[in-house]
Amino acid sequence: MKSNIKLFLFFITITFLLTACRLFEPSRNNEENNMMPLESNLNQRVALVVAPQGFQDLEYENTKKVLEAGGLEIVTVSSQGNEAQGKFGQIVKIERNLFDLDPNRFGALVFIGGPGAVDYIEDQEVHQVVHQFVEKDKVLGAICLAPVILAQAEVLAGHQATVWSDPDNQWTIEALKEKEAEYVDQAVVIDSRIVTANGPLAAERFGQALVDLLLP
Repeated sequence: MKSNIKLFLFFITITFLLTACRLFEPSRNNEENNMMPLESNLNQRVALVVAPQGFQDLEYENTKKVLEAGGLEIVTVSSQGNEAQGKFGQIVKIERNLFDLDPNRFGALVFIGGPGAVDYIEDQEVHQVVHQFVEKDKVLGAICLAPVILAQAEVLAGHQATVWSDPDNQWTIEALKEKEAEYVDQAVVIDSRIVTANGPLAAERFGQALVDLLLP
């Protein structure tokens, strides 16, 4: 008799433990899900690329200001060093190396112009990073001289785009056309998931166009 009672109590205990495990399992799953980064949050992170020397200070500052005001997280990126110096002397901290970027962790790759951006135009490693972002269907942005980087990376063909130009030397416009981009003489041009702008005076509109694409 006693053995039957012990056996009965044993089965009751096992049943209780199994039921408790099932009840707590969803809580563990929810906790794990809450710890995982949401894709929507990742899409709100922007890699803002500057040259190590000679980026356009106002383009960087005004674009960054508008992006942050729109609720986006900005990561300042360059090809080398821990700091970058602007054309007018501004020093900014570099938070990530351009060649170490994981497109899955960002919503957009945005190039700031200025004379230093010329160094990226023919850089095959830079072009490879651009293609990695395109393959993941991320937003691309480029202002001032920087649209030529996208053109040389062969991602502007068939797209409308704008770029900085000098009335006496329109090599930037020709560079876009040579790569089969359709040059548009506007301050900011949006075509699909590519935003281009023609210089520092357009930086705020450029930033807002990126916000509108990333946070529709």
